[in-house]
Amino acid sequence: MSSLSPRRLWHTRRAGVLLHPTALAGRFGPLGDTARRFVDFIADSGLSVWQTLPVGPTHRDLSPYQSLSAHAGNPAFIDVSELATLGLLRPEELDELEQQGRQPLLRRAATRFSRGEGRLGREDYDRFCRSHRRWLEDFVLFSALRERHPGSSWLQWPEPYRHRDPAALKAFSEANRDLLEAICFEQYLFHHQWRDIRDYARARGVLLFGDIPIFVAHDSADVWANRHLFKLDAHGLPTAVAGVPPDYFSPDGQHWGNPLYDWERLAASGYDWWLDRLDSQRHLFDLIRIDHFRGFEAYWEIPASTPQPRFGRWVPGPGRQFLEACFRRFPELPLVAENLGVISAEVEQLRHDFQLPGMTVLQFGFDGNPDNPHLVHRHQPEDLVYTGTHDNDTTLGWYRSLDDRTRNYVDQYLNTDGHNMPWPAIATVMRSVSWLAVVPVQDFLGLGSEARFNKPGTVNGNWIWQLDLTLCTTELAENIRKLVAETERLPKLPIKN
Repeated sequence: MSSLSPRRLWHTRRAGVLLHPTALAGRFGPLGDTARRFVDFIADSGLSVWQTLPVGPTHRDLSPYQSLSAHAGNPAFIDVSELATLGLLRPEELDELEQQGRQPLLRRAATRFSRGEGRLGREDYDRFCRSHRRWLEDFVLFSALRERHPGSSWLQWPEPYRHRDPAALKAFSEANRDLLEAICFEQYLFHHQWRDIRDYARARGVLLFGDIPIFVAHDSADVWANRHLFKLDAHGLPTAVAGVPPDYFSPDGQHWGNPLYDWERLAASGYDWWLDRLDSQRHLFDLIRIDHFRGFEAYWEIPASTPQPRFGRWVPGPGRQFLEACFRRFPELPLVAENLGVISAEVEQLRHDFQLPGMTVLQFGFDGNPDNPHLVHRHQPEDLVYTGTHDNDTTLGWYRSLDDRTRNYVDQYLNTDGHNMPWPAIATVMRSVSWLAVVPVQDFLGLGSEARFNKPGTVNGNWIWQLDLTLCTTELAENIRKLVAETERLPKLPIKN
């Protein structure tokens, strides 16, 4: 996918919606008619950006920010009904989905594809495998080993696999050739269907906005295949882990547990691993948010021996050298810097030096500080504004949780008596000078805390909320479009490749 000029985007007022594809309730998987229906709703509403969370395969906790791969797509997104259309499944076999799950159907489709059945071209598949070879082979092998050792992280595998003994991996690959082919085919299907949705979105004037977590999960193909790029001991265990000190999201700080990069070794390689990662996402998205951008200036290092984030310390990150390497390779890299939480002047200087848009969140604006940058009169044209993010409560849920003093402040600032929340908040961010206003779909629907997607620092009940698309009515689209038009956020330029 050819990328659009970020400078062109940064100077075009737009509005968008935040929704992760896993929230698109659909019997067969989101990357099909369900996603197209949502794109139609976006376009009919006058919105022109669909922001998602990271789209990689997840662990059992379903967190998009702890993926099994920094490159791969989530097979759970694949719409298996389209495999029947392609002749790789029989229509009646789709009835097995509820009893058996999706994996047996995907494996059956892979077997038939390997026999030359169906209407997917082998040439396109081979081209995909060649172009993604730098990450695909390691991911496929890692996934196959995980499947043969269920419930175990790579640290618990037999030593030859854990330490990537070439002879052992070759023997495993030869003995499990069909499994490796099936996993590779799943990645092809994800990218094939994602490409179709991306093309459909562009045809309707909608940009796709992705998200890259700065850190990767320890139990991932990336760490297993590139141990030398992370701060690990001889056994593969982290010597220190990532997290954050106390902030708005978590008064006690957060212990993420991700291994930290060995930035000296990454620099010695020209940051090739990171540049490959950015390249993978450029082929999926028109815009890319870097989660926890401040970690490039300095990151919070927590000793592996303690679960307490407060015992961490700030350690300098790669800073300018890393970002210069990124923009040398990709001069038009469409990055957005997530600059929420504990942000220093040095972090903001680094962001401004590379002219990267930052973020403001209206919910964060009401701490009583008149200079709070999240208040709409403090916004900057080059930044993005949100009512809330995936880490916030819905705006209605947040409003209901406020103490009387803060709620009165919000009512006064938004010029409302609160009866029609969250619409006064939505209207306020739409009127911001910031070029892109993003609203979670839960806010457009006026939903409360029951629709919250994630609560940082907690484990249970996250990432599972589902959208009922029947709530995305023509009337709602018309109301949104009217507000988007009034605030001059209707897209004025067609999207071109």
